[in-house]
Amino acid sequence: MAEHPFAQYIRALGKVKKGARSLTREEARTAFGMVLRGEAEAVQVGAFLMLLRVKEESAEELAGFVEAVRETISVPGGISADLDWSSYAGKRKHLPWFLLSALLLAENGIRVLMHGTDGHTSGRLYTEHCCHALGLPVASSWAQVQDALETQRFCFFPLRHWCKPLQDLIDLRNTFGLRSPVHTLVRLVNPLAAPTSLQSIFHPAYAENHAQAAWLLGQQNALVIKGEGGEFERRPEADCKLYLLHNGERLREDWLRRFDSPQAAEEALDPARLRELWRGELLCDYAETAVLDTAALALRAMDKADSGDAARTIAVQWWQQRNRQRL
Repeated sequence: MAEHPFAQYIRALGKVKKGARSLTREEARTAFGMVLRGEAEAVQVGAFLMLLRVKEESAEELAGFVEAVRETISVPGGISADLDWSSYAGKRKHLPWFLLSALLLAENGIRVLMHGTDGHTSGRLYTEHCCHALGLPVASSWAQVQDALETQRFCFFPLRHWCKPLQDLIDLRNTFGLRSPVHTLVRLVNPLAAPTSLQSIFHPAYAENHAQAAWLLGQQNALVIKGEGGEFERRPEADCKLYLLHNGERLREDWLRRFDSPQAAEEALDPARLRELWRGELLCDYAETAVLDTAALALRAMDKADSGDAARTIAVQWWQQRNRQRL
């Protein structure tokens, strides 16, 4: 019986002692393309993803995986975004205040495509649910994405509508009991090839890999941070390390914390409070600081300000001038 064509990639990752190795970028692209096209057996996919999880995927592997995804998805011409914002973690302790940051950017002419999933981890509030609650556009097709970006300069596009095979792999999270590398690589896809991308990681050790992979993929501008709950949102009570990519040059910055002590988790994650903060009906220093600093991070990523202070000055000005009736 002939060996399955996919077996070579499992062997490379799993051979015992000193035989195991990382995949080359080309091997990663080919292997993940086979996974996405259904050319690998289910048991092989599980072994492949968990071996990568144990080993920890390299930047070269991530770049290859992303290239395979980009070859798989079909994006119509004529749709563009200024900012790619991945949102895959969900929130557990605090509301997704970053949604208001994205809305603030959109109100000032920046076209924001936010993409993500929901429901793969219990006990978390996901961005799609909040968008529905606030009446923000959630697309089910690329045509709807184009319309929302042109009319409202913001759109949330669930992964299941633009790459179902990736969604199916993420849905294995409860089968494995662990996240897989898919949760990492999907943040790097940037389906509209926006000139700037924003990514958050759960663990600081992953930041360098994300930044290196973005550089390998030729991303023009990018920013990776350890965000609140895994989402791209500034944690005001913690120092923030910025892994920046500006016009192909990799930079590092440190933004100091805004609060000296940790803030208590919110008792209830009610999306209505997002509207209340936007309208000025809710006064909450933590929430407003998270909104303004996250908007400032995005502005710094887009190279619209040459420092954190300059970026925050712009964010504060926009916040003061916002249309409070938009939500």
